[in-house]
Amino acid sequence: MTQLDAFPITQRWPAKDPSVLQLYSFPTPNGVKVSIALEEMGLAYEAHKVTLSDADVKSPEFLSLNPNNKIPAIIDPDGPGGTPIGLFESGAILLYLAEKTGQFGGTDAANTAEVRQWLMWQMGGLGPMTGQLGFFLKFAGREIEDPRPRERYVTEVKRLFGVLERHMDGKDWVAGDYSIADMAIAPWVRMLDYYGAREVVGWEDHKNLVAYLDRFLARDAVQTGLVTPPRD
Repeated sequence: MTQLDAFPITQRWPAKDPSVLQLYSFPTPNGVKVSIALEEMGLAYEAHKVTLSDADVKSPEFLSLNPNNKIPAIIDPDGPGGTPIGLFESGAILLYLAEKTGQFGGTDAANTAEVRQWLMWQMGGLGPMTGQLGFFLKFAGREIEDPRPRERYVTEVKRLFGVLERHMDGKDWVAGDYSIADMAIAPWVRMLDYYGAREVVGWEDHKNLVAYLDRFLARDAVQTGLVTPPRD
């Protein structure tokens, strides 16, 4: 019996090494936030592919760890006080990992507050709004004849990208040093290409963000995290 046996999810996605952190995810923008963080922080982990199908995310095993049936989720066998802990919600996981390792969470109290501010901006604004834009441009929302839903999200994503473009003037990273805020924000900036949304958002006019995304994608840990776990 291992310390992870109390987590029913391990019955469907068994751990090869129960002593390391277990990641249950899929390479979506929210999923890769955590795999990138784990790579950047140098933590030992196992990645389990949990597809977005109901058969996976609505299975009893996955719901036992995340009742909200969304990836990613983790189990850390070496949680607070050495007790295993399970967590869901990508932003909460990033905060936990930053505090656990003392990395990428901020250089002092003021900078930590700034990092968290921009992390919350992504969680509450950039991610949900860009995801909705993708729905209306690439997925089933394309079939809706009423133009107002699409226009709403085009307008809001353009506004959010404008906020970030102005903020990034003269900066390499969102909150001073490279941080979990960048690990959360940049994967969503990258989604414009996947959604076919560059033109409607006016991507080429965002010179600061073009350079920012290039810097982000040049990191070795990012390149590994973006394909962890593999889709195939």
